[in-house]
Amino acid sequence: MMTVLDLCSGIGGFRLGLELAGHKCVGYCDNDKAAVRSYRAMYNTEGEWYGDDVTKLKPGDIPRADIWCFGFPCQDVSCANANRRGLAGERSGIYYSIINLVKGKDEEDKPTYLLIENVKNLLHIHDGRDFAEVLAELDEAGYDAIWQVLNSKDFGVPQSRERVFIIANLRSRGRREILPVAGENGNALKQIVAGMQGYRVYDPSGVSATVTNAGGGLDKGAGLYLVRPVIGINRPGKRQNGRLFKNPDEPMFTLTGQDTHGVAIANPDFRIRRLTPKECWRLQGFPDELFEKARTVNPESQLRKQAGNAVTVNVAYAIAKTLPEAHN
Repeated sequence: MMTVLDLCSGIGGFRLGLELAGHKCVGYCDNDKAAVRSYRAMYNTEGEWYGDDVTKLKPGDIPRADIWCFGFPCQDVSCANANRRGLAGERSGIYYSIINLVKGKDEEDKPTYLLIENVKNLLHIHDGRDFAEVLAELDEAGYDAIWQVLNSKDFGVPQSRERVFIIANLRSRGRREILPVAGENGNALKQIVAGMQGYRVYDPSGVSATVTNAGGGLDKGAGLYLVRPVIGINRPGKRQNGRLFKNPDEPMFTLTGQDTHGVAIANPDFRIRRLTPKECWRLQGFPDELFEKARTVNPESQLRKQAGNAVTVNVAYAIAKTLPEAHN
C-alpha cells in the first residue's frame, strides 16, 4: 500500500481508482467549493490534510505521500477553447505551481510517483513546445517521465474519452517500467472492478446499457429499438469532430463541463433527451452509491459539470495496478 495526495482533486476519480487498487489517500486539494462538497460527502476525509488553493501553498504545507496525482486544469489547452494559451494561461499554468511544490521538497520527502492527466491536445499545442516544457519541468524536479494516450472506452465505460496520462518516477529511487497500459476492445463485455455497482458489465451497444437501467426501458415498458449518443444540443458550433449524432454501436461523446450530452431515442417516435447526472457519473466509472451521496450536497448542474471534469475511475485503477511499491 502506498499513500496518495490528491491535488486538483475534483470529485476524486484518481483517488477512487487508486483506493480500489489498495492505496490510501492522506490529503486532497481543490478550490472548487461545489466539488469539495461532493468529495467530502463521497469519501471518509476525516483527519486528512486539505488545501483550498494549490497556488498559495508552500512545500512545507504539504504532507509526505508516495504518490501525488493531479489532472491540472485543461481550459487553456483544450481544442474547445478558441483562445488556447497553453501553459501560459492562468488555469493550465497551475501545472507550474504543483511542480514548484515538488521542487521545493527535500529529496527524501518528494513523492516517488507523479500521476498527471490532461487532454490529448497537451501533446500538440504550440507545435509541442508546451509538452516539451512539461517534460523539462519534471526533469528539473528530478523525475523521469513516460506517457500514453488512453481512451476510457477501452477500460469498461461506454464513453470515448482520450486523455494523456503522464507517469513520472523520482530518478533517485530508480526508474521502473509502468506504461504502456493495455485496455480492451471498447465493444467487449467486461467487468473491470468487482464491487462497483450498477455498471459492472457493459452492453456493447454504446450508452444503451446506461440509459435503459430502469426496468422495462424508458417508454412505459415498451423497450428501446434505437439509442444514439448526441452532443452539442446547446452549443451547435462546438461539436466534437463536427458531429451531432453517433451511431447506435458507438460510445458516448467525451463528457465535458460545458456541452449538453444526450441520447436520441426511437421507440417508436424519435426524441432526444438529456443524459441524467447519474448517467454522466456512470460514464466516468463512479458507483451509484457515491453519486447518491454527492447528490445530497449539490444541484444537478454542478453534478454534470463535475462528471465532465473528472478523471475516469477505471483508467486510474488500471494505471494504479501497474505501479510497483515505492521504496525510499
